[in-house]
Amino acid sequence: MLPAAEQEAPLPMQQNKVVLVVDLVESVRLMAANEAAVVGHWHRFMQHAQATVLPQWRGRLVKSLGDGLLAEFSSASDAVRAALDFHRFFDTVNAALPHDQQLHLRAGLNGTHLYVDARDVYGHGVNLAARVASLAGPGETVVTANIRDGIVDGVDGELDDMGESYLKHWPEPVRTWRVRPADSTGMVAFKASLPPAQEDLRPTIAVIPLDCSTGLDEHQVIGELIADGVIAQLSRSRQMRVISRLSTTAFRGRGAQLSDIQAHLGSGYVLSGSYSVLGDRVVVMAELSDARRSDVVWADRVTGSIADLLHADSQLIQALTDSASQAVIENTVQRATILPCPQLDSNALLLGGIALMHRSTARDLERSRELLDAVTERHRRVASPWAWMAKWHILNIIQGRSADAPGEFRQAIDIADRALDLEPHSSLALAIKGHVQCHLGTQLEESRQLLLQATQANPNDHNAWLYAGFWSTMWGDPADAVRESERALELSPLDPQRFFIEMLVAHSYLMANDLPKTVELCQRSLQRNRYYLATMRVLMTAQYELGREREAKATLDRIVAIQPGLTVSGFLSYGSSSPLRIRGARAMKALGLPE
Repeated sequence: MLPAAEQEAPLPMQQNKVVLVVDLVESVRLMAANEAAVVGHWHRFMQHAQATVLPQWRGRLVKSLGDGLLAEFSSASDAVRAALDFHRFFDTVNAALPHDQQLHLRAGLNGTHLYVDARDVYGHGVNLAARVASLAGPGETVVTANIRDGIVDGVDGELDDMGESYLKHWPEPVRTWRVRPADSTGMVAFKASLPPAQEDLRPTIAVIPLDCSTGLDEHQVIGELIADGVIAQLSRSRQMRVISRLSTTAFRGRGAQLSDIQAHLGSGYVLSGSYSVLGDRVVVMAELSDARRSDVVWADRVTGSIADLLHADSQLIQALTDSASQAVIENTVQRATILPCPQLDSNALLLGGIALMHRSTARDLERSRELLDAVTERHRRVASPWAWMAKWHILNIIQGRSADAPGEFRQAIDIADRALDLEPHSSLALAIKGHVQCHLGTQLEESRQLLLQATQANPNDHNAWLYAGFWSTMWGDPADAVRESERALELSPLDPQRFFIEMLVAHSYLMANDLPKTVELCQRSLQRNRYYLATMRVLMTAQYELGREREAKATLDRIVAIQPGLTVSGFLSYGSSSPLRIRGARAMKALGLPE
C-alpha cells in the first residue's frame, strides 16, 4: 500500500515539447587524462548555456549530468539553433588544444508529448532523444522526423538524410537527419549552378505570414489567410515579382534579420508585421521594409472583420495590398528621380523609367528616357527594357512632343522588333508593337494578329488585353473594345498607371457611344494624372457630343495649354481614317481649334 501523499499526487501535465540531449564525446577518457581541465571547461560551458544560449532560444535546462545536459523547448527551430550554438562554444577552446584533448559534443533531438513538471520531463520521447544522440559523431546534431518537419532546410540548418536506424531497446527503425549549420554561400552557389534565365528586372517582394500577438493556436491561421490574400493580389501586378508563400512561411515567427530574408529569398522588399484578434475583429500592424538598406518605407495599422478575410474582395487585404504596392513603387521611383543612373539598381532604372513616362510632364518624360537608356545599355540582351523604350516613344507622340509623329512611330516599331528578336514570345513586346501599328493605322491586320498573339502568349498580361481593346476601339467592334478593355482593368486592379488603363477603357466606351460612362472614366483617370492629353481629348469629345459645349471648350483650352500650336490637321497626322479620331477632330473644329 502506497503512502497517502503519494497516492494523491497528480501526474505532471502532458505537453508537446522538443527534447535536446547533449553529451561530451569520450568524456571518460578525457577526464582520466586531465580531470580538472575538463571539469573547468564543462563548468564554463554550462554557465554559457544557462546565461546565454538557453535564454536566447527560449529553452529550459532540465538537468545537468556532469558530462551532458537535458533541455526542453517549445519550438523545433529554437532547439536546433541552440544545439548548433552549443557546438560552437568549444571551437575557441579546441583551437588551443592538441587533437586528442579536444572537446566535442554530440546532440540528439526529438519532439513528442511529454509529462512536464518544474523539476523534470518524463516519457519514452526522452529516451528516444538519448538514443538518437548516440548516432551523432563528434560535433554533430541528429534529429528525428518530427523535428525535421518543424525546421527549414537552409534556414535553420543544412540537412543530411541518414535513413532509418535500429536503436537499442526501440521497437522499430527510426528515420533520422544530421543537421549542420546553415551556409548562406551554399544558396549562392546553387543559384550560380542554375542554367542562365531571362533576367527579370522588376523589384521583388516577400510577404511573411504575420505573427499573432495573442499567441492562441486557433488564431494562427489568420496570419496565413492574410499572407495568401496579399500575395494573390500582388501577383496580379506586372510591376513586381512576388515570392511564393511556401517559401516565405519559413520565416514566420522567427524575428529573422532582413539581410537573412534577402539572402535566402532574393527579395528587395519584405512585408511583415503582427495582428491581434479582438472578438470578431482583427487589428493588423504591418510594415514594408527595403531589405537591402534596412529601411522601413511604409507602416500602418489596418482593421477589419475576420469574416472579411474569407471574401475574394476582402477590404482589409485590398487595403494592405494597395498600400504596400504603392509604397514599393514610390520608394523605387523616388530613388530613380534623385540619384545618378550609375548609382541605381537595374530594377530602379526600369521601374522609374516606366513610372515617370506615365506622369506625362516634359521633365518626367526626359528623365524616363535617361533611365531607360541606362537600363538598355546595362542589359542589352534583355527584352523588357527595349519594349518599354518603344512604349516611351508612343507616349512622347501622344503628349504632342514629337516633330515627326509617323517617323517616331516607325522608330518605335524598330525598337519593338529588337525586343522581339531577343524574346520572340514576349507578350509585352508583341503588344507594344501591335499598339504602335494600331496608332499608325497601317498594316491593321498584322497589328491585330500581334495583339492576339500577345493575349495567347500570356492570357494574364493586362497590357495585351488593353491594347487589343484599343485596337477594337480604333478599328474594330465597339462590343469587343469594351470587353477587352474591361478585362485589362480586371487583371491589373493595382496598376500604378491605372489612369492609363482607365483612359483606354474610356476610349472603348466612347466608341460604344456610352458617353456618360466615358466622361466618368475620363474624370477618374484625370484625378490620377491631370496632364495626360489622350484622356483630355476623349473627355472633350464626349462632352461635346453630350451637348456640354462649355465644358468641352474648357477641356480643349487645357489641351492647348499643354500642347501649344495644336491644329486639327496636326491631330489627324496619323490614324486619320479612324472613326474615333474623326469624331475628335470634328469636336475640335467645332470648338474653334484652327485647321
